[in-house]
Amino acid sequence: MDRQVVGLIILLNAIAAGVLYQRFHDHPQVQLLESRALELYHKLLPPATPDRCGALKWPAYVIISDRVVFPDGVRPGAVYIEGKKIVAVSDNTTVDSPHMLNFKHAVVAPGVIDVHIHLNEPGRVEWEGIWNGTRAAVMGGVTTVIDMPLNSNPVTTDVVQLEAKKRAAKVKAWTNVGFWAGLVPENAGNHSLLGQLVDAGALGFKSFMCNSGINDFGNVGGDDIAAALPFLKSRGVPFFVHAEVVSPVESDPAADPTSYTTYMATRPPKFEQDAIRLLIEKLDADTTPAAPGFNVHIAHLADSGSLDMIKEAQTRHPLTVETCAHYLTFSAEDIPNGKTQYKCAPPLRDAANKAALIAAVASGAIDLVSSDHSPAPPSLKEIESGNFLKAWGGISGAQYLLPATWTALEAAGGSLSDLVRLLSEAPARLAGLAGSKGRIAPGYDADLVVFEPASRANTSVALNLHTHKLSPYTDVPLKGKVVAAVVGGELTAMYGHLNKKPCGQLQLKRDS
Repeated sequence: MDRQVVGLIILLNAIAAGVLYQRFHDHPQVQLLESRALELYHKLLPPATPDRCGALKWPAYVIISDRVVFPDGVRPGAVYIEGKKIVAVSDNTTVDSPHMLNFKHAVVAPGVIDVHIHLNEPGRVEWEGIWNGTRAAVMGGVTTVIDMPLNSNPVTTDVVQLEAKKRAAKVKAWTNVGFWAGLVPENAGNHSLLGQLVDAGALGFKSFMCNSGINDFGNVGGDDIAAALPFLKSRGVPFFVHAEVVSPVESDPAADPTSYTTYMATRPPKFEQDAIRLLIEKLDADTTPAAPGFNVHIAHLADSGSLDMIKEAQTRHPLTVETCAHYLTFSAEDIPNGKTQYKCAPPLRDAANKAALIAAVASGAIDLVSSDHSPAPPSLKEIESGNFLKAWGGISGAQYLLPATWTALEAAGGSLSDLVRLLSEAPARLAGLAGSKGRIAPGYDADLVVFEPASRANTSVALNLHTHKLSPYTDVPLKGKVVAAVVGGELTAMYGHLNKKPCGQLQLKRDS
């Protein structure tokens, strides 16, 4: 055997041993050597399955770490992957396989599931789009997103619009993608139309109890909720609610619109409390038997004072609640004048409220954490004027969901298992995917994140992959550096670099 072939085989073994970062570099000599090595490998050992979409071309491989987050705890382990599935797990990290990635002391956990993200496609791709939104998300360890029915244009309130989203996501998504459909006054009582949306792949429904900011997505009132509940309960699908009911608020016409406190005063905690109270009243009044899978889910809780009311109602109703990573990271006292990238609804509140939310996340009183990624162009965010009262209310942050949540959770004494509960297991249950996602166990989808919990996450604007790079998380010192992400068995992100094409799949059926 000549020296060139020997050299190629040595290179192949190095790649098989896990030295795969070369895959993500653009140096032509590296690509040429790698191509020749892989060509030789496939001639000697033809793969059992067609070439993969992701960076790895092995039909089967093993991921090893000193810290794997299994359903029953964190310990050294090996995760065996074939095709898109986890086929076996083991506590034995001595693996006799050339197809292996050993991440040493980095944590291997189930991929993050972000149940609250606005990708704004079709119709408002200039705001974000499926390609950029999911690309940024997977760089942050998110392997599945559930897209909101707005702010696409038109909104997703009928099957025609849902099909348009499915077509776009099928070819553009770097993560797995599912969809919430919109429940608005026009369709709340039309159970046939709601059923068509579920049959076409909607995983549940989203409503606003206040103005959504989009003219064609009207807010529901108590009568609309009452009309929809019998369908939602009998069909066994979740009802995702933006819970604010707006009532008159005294305002100071002389207040500085560039001051965050001016905006915060326009949306007091009472708005959230009144909305949650109304939801509970409607649940109390409806006697329809609830099929498994139904629950009312309160989106992006910002008011910690509502938690006692929620806890009491949970004794008799399937009621879940989320907060967002930004409510665990920022507080009103820290927001400089004119920095409208911090504006969201409900608003960020004071430091004491943030501490109470963090405690509730750590204790399990709050079920899950999402990003509520809702970007907009700088002009709509009023970046030049700094006017909080006119700016679009939405925070760009899907890429930072994991590190922001981990930073707050760890400071409160939370564990890696708590993080997986909040970012993987509970979101999978809400979306009806708990039979296939959210755990590292045989038979589950091979959706994984690898991260270094003690290392600083990269929050530089240079590596922000969202369309407008306008985020309050820029340069914030967060812990939890993402090393790699595997989507459906496909190595998609590694060491800050991405695969050459997206490998995400549509999630159109509830499996639990």
